[in-house]
Amino acid sequence: MTGKLITLEGGEGAGKSTVLEAVRELLAARGIDALVAREPGGTPAGEEIRRVLLDTAHRGLCAEAELLLMFASRAQLVRELVRPALASGRWVLSDRFTDASFAYQGGGRGQPVERIAELERWAADGLKPDLTLLLDLPVAEGLRRANGRGSADRIEMENADFFERVRAAYRARAAADPARFRIIDASRPLETVLADVRRAVGAFLDTEAARA
Repeated sequence: MTGKLITLEGGEGAGKSTVLEAVRELLAARGIDALVAREPGGTPAGEEIRRVLLDTAHRGLCAEAELLLMFASRAQLVRELVRPALASGRWVLSDRFTDASFAYQGGGRGQPVERIAELERWAADGLKPDLTLLLDLPVAEGLRRANGRGSADRIEMENADFFERVRAAYRARAAADPARFRIIDASRPLETVLADVRRAVGAFLDTEAARA
């Protein structure tokens, strides 16, 4: 039996790290020891690529290079960790996956959707999540939260218009694939957000259990 891939997506300040830990705990309570990954990064090579992508010294990095670096990290993650885990029956919980490239490099940077889709087929081995939680909140609120975390990285330094395009791209993808996406209003108090997350993941687990 193959494992399942659950991904968390959202803009800056959406609270993905906190939600990821809550999902990991919920899975563990159901007897599922999930492999936790992050993007970009997740492997030794991927973490080196992450440093380049987020370093403010590389603000001149062109959109094409950024896209290819994102998928270079993702290609290594898929082949080194994700595919082997899923093939062994283990579940994977990832902080971002290919939807992030459609949002950030597609919506934000203007890279063609067709180009990203081809990289998804090739570099990401056509892998798609089984469930995606989209933590959605207004850009202004997200940036306010992110600004309280310390120095901004290269991508966090973008302007509000960039993040509005990112948010719109995420919401468009969720609307186009409602069977996979669950949109969580992340602007509300944390406990309310986590309650919605637990309901969404719990319903998914119940459905998967019924299919088994």
